[in-house]
Amino acid sequence: MITFPNAKINIGLNITEKRSDGYHNLETIFYPIDLCDSLEFVQNDETQFNCTGLKIEGEPENNLILKAYKQLKEEFNLPNIDIHLHKAIPMGAGLGGGSADAAFMLKMLNDEFKLSLSSQELEQKAAKLGADCAFFIKNKPTLAKGIGNIFEPTTINLSGYHIVLIKPEVHVSTAEAYGGCKPQRWTTPLEEAIKRPISEWKNCIFNDFEKTVFIAHPELAEIKDMLYNEGAVYAAMSGSGSTIYGLFENAIINNFTTKVKSQVYCLDLK
Repeated sequence: MITFPNAKINIGLNITEKRSDGYHNLETIFYPIDLCDSLEFVQNDETQFNCTGLKIEGEPENNLILKAYKQLKEEFNLPNIDIHLHKAIPMGAGLGGGSADAAFMLKMLNDEFKLSLSSQELEQKAAKLGADCAFFIKNKPTLAKGIGNIFEPTTINLSGYHIVLIKPEVHVSTAEAYGGCKPQRWTTPLEEAIKRPISEWKNCIFNDFEKTVFIAHPELAEIKDMLYNEGAVYAAMSGSGSTIYGLFENAIINNFTTKVKSQVYCLDLK
C-alpha cells in the first residue's frame, strides 16, 4: 500500500505566552502544500524500514514512522511489515515532513488493516507522536492554538496562488528559535488578520521566530526580501525555519538564486 505524505507551511506564528510546563502557547495556521514524500509498506516476515531520497539523520528506530507503526502494532497486534520511505520534503525546514509521514502511516495502517479508527481517534494517537502530527490526519487548512495541538477550522483558501519555497543549508534548532523569543499577543489576533486581503498580510501577519532567527542567520532575511523584490504578495519563514516561502499571484517563471546554497521548489496551491 502506498501514500504520499505532504508538507505544510505556517501562515503567521504568534508566540502568545510561556506555560508553567516550560512549553509555549502559540497561534498559527497550518496550510497543506503539494510537496510530498512517498511512503509504502508490504507485509513481511520481519519489520524493516529503509529510506531513499534525502538523507534522514538519526537512528531508524527513532523515526516517527516506526513509532506510529509500533503504537498501533501493540494495540491491534499488527503483522510485521517492510516499510519504504522516499524522502523529498527537506528536514529541519519548518515544513512538517516527519510529522506528515507519521500521520499518514497511521491512516494507511488504519485503512489497510480495517482498524475502524475515527479521525478523532487517529488525531489523538498522532498527537502522542508530535504536536503538529495530528494536523495531517484531516490535512485541511487549520487554525492551531495551544502548543499547536488545539485545532479550529478556518476558511482560508489560497487556491490559484503560486508558492516558492527556498530552503537554504541553514539549520535552525527549535531551542534556538524559542531562545530569544518574547511571548506577546498581537494587537490583531491571527484569526482576524487572516480575513484581510493577502496584499495586507505583510503588515499584520508575522512569524515571531523571525525576530531572533534572522539576527542569527541574516541570509534568511535576505531571501525573504528577495522574494518580495521578485513580486511576492506575502513572504515569511515557515515554522521555526529555515524555509522561507513567497506567495505569488502569477505563474512563476523566475529563476530564483540565493547567496547561499538552497533547495528551491515552485508549486501551485489548491
